[in-house]
Amino acid sequence: MSRSTLIRSLRRTGVLTSVALAVTVAVAGPAAAHAEVEAAGARALDQNVALTFSAASESATAGISKLEVILPEGISPQDVTYDEGPKGWKFAPTGRGYTVSGPKLAVGADAEYVVTVRQLPDAKELVFKTLQSYSDGKIDRWIELEEESEGDGHGHGHPAPRLELKAAAPGAEPVSPTPTQDPSASASNTASDEPAAKESSAEPVADDSKDDDGMPVAVPLGVGAAVVVLGGGAWWMRRRRSGAA
Repeated sequence: MSRSTLIRSLRRTGVLTSVALAVTVAVAGPAAAHAEVEAAGARALDQNVALTFSAASESATAGISKLEVILPEGISPQDVTYDEGPKGWKFAPTGRGYTVSGPKLAVGADAEYVVTVRQLPDAKELVFKTLQSYSDGKIDRWIELEEESEGDGHGHGHPAPRLELKAAAPGAEPVSPTPTQDPSASASNTASDEPAAKESSAEPVADDSKDDDGMPVAVPLGVGAAVVVLGGGAWWMRRRRSGAA
């Protein structure tokens, strides 16, 4: 093989390699996107467990501004406390989980935060469905279950974050549920109800001594008695006069 032929062959090989590499990166890029939850060595019924969540950005033009998590069965919003996250982001419980949101992150930056769960349920794995919002209104839905997460057949689905749990430690038991209402609020409600109860008990009771017209029953009775007495007196006077005659 001549020198010129060898050079052409090497150049051709280099071009093909570059093209193959570019295609591999283009295909692998979207597949690498993910949302995950981690807790090293987590076991069922463990208490005060720190969970680290991460969500990859899939937008080339907008930054992540909010993550909404739907909690699995056995964990209520009251069981979760916010530890740390992106600067300026805040935690807020919802009816089915919680949100972590704040100023939009830089374009392409992944979101990561940590929460503590009061106690993990007695389960083999937990699924944390997540809705990831961007500053332009786009939403990535990391909600697919394992059997649904194959997407287009190339791993381009949006699987929900999963946390596999080890078996509960010997003697581990469920703790009492977290109260859903502040006891002080309940006490204030009770206190506010007391005046109403007193007011209702102080209302005037209907006077049974009145007839339907509002006139006391004693009035007609007194009139009737007076008529009887006067009538009897008149009869007695007539009797006396006739006897005297």
